[in-house]
Amino acid sequence: MMGHLSQYTEASPADSLVQLEFDKIIAFLAGFTQTAYGYEKATLLRPLTDLSTIESALQEAGEAQRLIEDSGPMPVGSGKDLRGTLQRLKTEGMRLDTEDLRDVQAAVEAAMACRRRIADCHDSPLLSAHARALALLPDLGTAIRRSIGPGGEILDTASPALAELRQKLKQERVRTKRQLESMLSDESLQGVFQDTLITERNGRYVLPVRTDHSGRLKGFVHDVSATGQTLFMEPSAALDGNNRIQRLLRDVQHEENRVLENLSQSVRQVRSDLLANQEILAHLDLRQAIARMAAALDAVVPELAKQPMLSIKAARHPLLALTKSRHQDPDQKTAEIIPVDLRLDHDQSVLIVSGPNTGGKTVSLKTAALLVLMARAGLPIPCAQGSQLFPFAPVLADIGDEQSIEQSLSTFSGHLTRLKRILTVAGRNTLVVLDELGTGTDPVEGAALALATLDQLRQAGSRVLATTHLHVIKGYAQLEEGVVNAAVEFDEDTLLPTYRLHYGIPGASQAFTIAERLGLPAGLLDKAEEYLGHGEREGMAIIERLQALRIALEQELNTADLLRQEAEEELSQQQKLKREIEGRRQAILDETRQEGSRLLAQAEAQLRELFQKAKPDRAKAKDRAEMTRSIRSIRQRLPAAKPQGPETVPSNVAVGEILFVPSLGVDVEVLRVVGQEAELNLGGKRLRQKLDSLRQYQPRRHVKPVQTQPRIRDQVPRQPFRPRLVIVGKRADEAQNLIDRFLDEAQLHNARRIEIVHGAGQGILRRMVRELLAERPDVLGFQAADMAEGGENITVVDLQN
Repeated sequence: MMGHLSQYTEASPADSLVQLEFDKIIAFLAGFTQTAYGYEKATLLRPLTDLSTIESALQEAGEAQRLIEDSGPMPVGSGKDLRGTLQRLKTEGMRLDTEDLRDVQAAVEAAMACRRRIADCHDSPLLSAHARALALLPDLGTAIRRSIGPGGEILDTASPALAELRQKLKQERVRTKRQLESMLSDESLQGVFQDTLITERNGRYVLPVRTDHSGRLKGFVHDVSATGQTLFMEPSAALDGNNRIQRLLRDVQHEENRVLENLSQSVRQVRSDLLANQEILAHLDLRQAIARMAAALDAVVPELAKQPMLSIKAARHPLLALTKSRHQDPDQKTAEIIPVDLRLDHDQSVLIVSGPNTGGKTVSLKTAALLVLMARAGLPIPCAQGSQLFPFAPVLADIGDEQSIEQSLSTFSGHLTRLKRILTVAGRNTLVVLDELGTGTDPVEGAALALATLDQLRQAGSRVLATTHLHVIKGYAQLEEGVVNAAVEFDEDTLLPTYRLHYGIPGASQAFTIAERLGLPAGLLDKAEEYLGHGEREGMAIIERLQALRIALEQELNTADLLRQEAEEELSQQQKLKREIEGRRQAILDETRQEGSRLLAQAEAQLRELFQKAKPDRAKAKDRAEMTRSIRSIRQRLPAAKPQGPETVPSNVAVGEILFVPSLGVDVEVLRVVGQEAELNLGGKRLRQKLDSLRQYQPRRHVKPVQTQPRIRDQVPRQPFRPRLVIVGKRADEAQNLIDRFLDEAQLHNARRIEIVHGAGQGILRRMVRELLAERPDVLGFQAADMAEGGENITVVDLQN
């Protein structure tokens, strides 16, 4: 059935994406990106429909998670989108300015850094393949770096001709200024000048001349002061120098234009490579943003099921989790997010969730549908490891109020209009989410329409998650095969919902209980029960008794499960101890045999030596051979040596007493006595033996208490120190504590340069980090990282010795 998924060519209808708040997930995701082009790619992300593409996207998300965890963020750069810049180059003769060229340089360096970092990562095969596709353009990057400075200025190293012209211009400026300075100090011109300074007007050097003495100096007036008392004159003597300066300025400008034209032409020649690189960097930035959001959500990559089903363990609504992790006020207590298990087996087609209002029914359904959409978009989901889901497509929802005054639609009409669209689209592998099924009209008629809708969706092969308060629909789930009830748990003691789902039984709406908790008059509630009718009261009572029985049964099952686990652990320990004792026994026997063999060998050697020393007439050769055979025979018949121990069978023993185990040939310590059995300590292992299988020493022996002297550790073990701290997605107070500990650890490890990765976002973390560093006396200085290594997303810190 998995292969049919690729037949879908359209994504889920837009109304379902909006109702399930998938657009809000995308907005959060875009905030984790690092580049403008990555941001755009994130905003365009939609649920995928091709199975192989979904699997690849999820695998890349997992690879990005491991890559960031192991070696920090990928150097995707932080430059701007180059598409507009490169589009202008399609026109011949169009020239890029220095800022545009700096952006190109940043893109080239980011591509080179990414390729160096990721291309050979064997643990990330898919991301490595993308990195290897990046085009390396080192010549272009070197040319721009040599020509354009950090502030966008054209450097002297851009060309030899430019350097020579600028040197000549500098010399000519110095020569002309000296000529004017000599005029300012000329005694014959005393009183002519308003001030002894040289200024510029229209790009030419001029002197401030008093209006009433202008006749004493020949030259050209370029400007007059606001008061009219000063004329800015270019002396005739400086005319040639200023003219030479202007010619040199024009030559410098011409050479700078030529440099920009040459660089623009170089960029134009690799335009397609730059566009392809940007697309790859955007893809890597998106995968990195997904990994960062997954870390904020504590999300995992789910397993894709081969048949339509759901088995999501400890699921949490991602928007609730993201909001809690990113915007929680440390001084304000927020509600705990309670995980819920979402389950729809492969042989089940409909899940009916019932229970009290505000109990979490709708949130559970929206969570299930939203997690399916996230998985199809290649996003890890907030749940426990081992969760499985089928990538349903499309995912259709009818949640909330569709009332429209402009279209003359009531709430019920709005639901019917949306339901009509769902029935038109739904088919096999479709997941349909229906909230408050059968409401908005007469309960009997609404229930009938709801049951007919469920029948048609089941016939179409769709899977349905629905909520309801109607007993008829709950009964339908109990009677129909493949339709299952689930109840939202309600705590009778606190009169509050617990937001947990229990499968197999319907839930009571608890309307009277909630009304009583909210303070409605008791007389009104009694009257309401009279109106309720005997049958309804009996039905509610049965459901409540079922829930009570379910809770009691669940507690019993939990207790039995704990006891079973304890028994299994005890059995496992006993079996392990038995194996260890048998191993020790065998080792003792082997050692004993080896010692006996050694002693026998020594005896044989001694006997041979005696035979050799004996006189020939004392023993004939035949007799000596016979004696040797006898010795060997005795050796073969020798039994294995057994340790000797006491023979007294104990009638009573004491804790701490030393007893002998004949079957093992070892001493043991008594830990406690249970009836006719003793719990013993054998080399740190516990075992039980009957008293009649033990032997007692006479006089009795006891373990001597050991007085231990306190030991002073002369060495404190340290964990390996990494000079990089990642606080992306952390709250400000949490990040501050992490930074303080990180700086202290850096001093302990004599680190001189460290990095703090805080991301871009709204700049809150970056400002907090740099304000904190500015107050630290052990910080020499700090600055943003190079653009290729993350730019403003990373702060590099230099520490004192």
